[in-house]
Amino acid sequence: MQFLDPKKQLEIILENVSEVIPVDELLDKLITSFKKNTPLKIKAGFDPTSSDLHLGHSLLLKKLKVFQDLGHEINFLIGDFTAMIGDPTGRDKTRKPLSADEIEINASTYKQQMFKVLDKKNVKIFYNSKWFDTFNLKELIGLSSLENVARLLERDDFKKRYKSGEPITVTEFLYPILQAYDSVVLSSDVELGGTDQRFNILLGRQIQKSFNVPEQVGVFLPILEGLDGKMKMSKSLNNYISLNDSFDDMFGKVMSVSDDLMQRYINLLFNNEISLFDSIESPLERKKLLGMKIVSEYYAENLSRLAKDNFEKKFSKKDFPSDLKEIEVDLAGKKFLDVLFEVTKESFSKSELKRLIKDNAVEVNGEKFNTLDSLPKFENSWKLKLGKRNFYNVKIK
Repeated sequence: MQFLDPKKQLEIILENVSEVIPVDELLDKLITSFKKNTPLKIKAGFDPTSSDLHLGHSLLLKKLKVFQDLGHEINFLIGDFTAMIGDPTGRDKTRKPLSADEIEINASTYKQQMFKVLDKKNVKIFYNSKWFDTFNLKELIGLSSLENVARLLERDDFKKRYKSGEPITVTEFLYPILQAYDSVVLSSDVELGGTDQRFNILLGRQIQKSFNVPEQVGVFLPILEGLDGKMKMSKSLNNYISLNDSFDDMFGKVMSVSDDLMQRYINLLFNNEISLFDSIESPLERKKLLGMKIVSEYYAENLSRLAKDNFEKKFSKKDFPSDLKEIEVDLAGKKFLDVLFEVTKESFSKSELKRLIKDNAVEVNGEKFNTLDSLPKFENSWKLKLGKRNFYNVKIK
């Protein structure tokens, strides 16, 4: 394959990137690759701590696709060994350990999901259990001696936990060192990660140097906030859009985000098409276009139109869905919160219901109710709506 001019490659790579460390080394690697007509090894690691990849991961996958289209080799690392520890980055407490069976099941889904973005060409899949399962104590002690505890405690997440008295396990200290060693084994030229992975990826450079392996360049991508618009998109926070969501759920979740978050998603996920979105004046229609674009990427254009039609039919119109099962409730001696919990207990906790009431996001027969106590004065039935997408047909006994 004939590579593009290195400076042109660098220009393409830098699009929608937060930081490259160091950028001059990346250009040098691209020049060497161009002269030798040899692809760079591009590493991205994913710990299978859940079964789903989500839109936050898609930023990384899309940048891998950029490197892939430029002719470079993608080293997709599944951290099945390190997942037993769990990346402590951004965590305020120790992760719950996963079983080997859970990790294996999650890892198997990653291989299927990543090819929704990547082509199968020039992709090599690695599992770090291949080298860590046979790691002996002598090797582990030698590796751990390459980093010191004082520097690890400079990390914001560890620093906060240490000051607050929250436990930090020794294995969590080992996590970034093990991730760094992955780069030694793979002889990575470039490692991709979110801006929250800065410490781990730069430690990879340090450990590579200790093993006389050419140091990798860190390419850091923005962090995509979850549906709440506040925290990083995460399955554990239930604020995510999975690449495995149905096309209807995917579209519906997009429609639930705020207008400000919608614009952030447009900027990060479709930065090359911002002018198309800007040409649409209505925020609602702009959000629908965003939903269709996302569905088209992971399904098909015709299904994106179907998702839009289904959403408008079921949620956008004022007509209450007609196909809902009727739920019978006796109001005697109950407060409004108690009734809501009885109706929705399989979907919402009481604390979640309190938040919805406080946010003025509960409607009965088209009227908003923001009280925990007094009951709506509708004697026979309630058309109950919670938030934007949850409907219940309630019959009063």
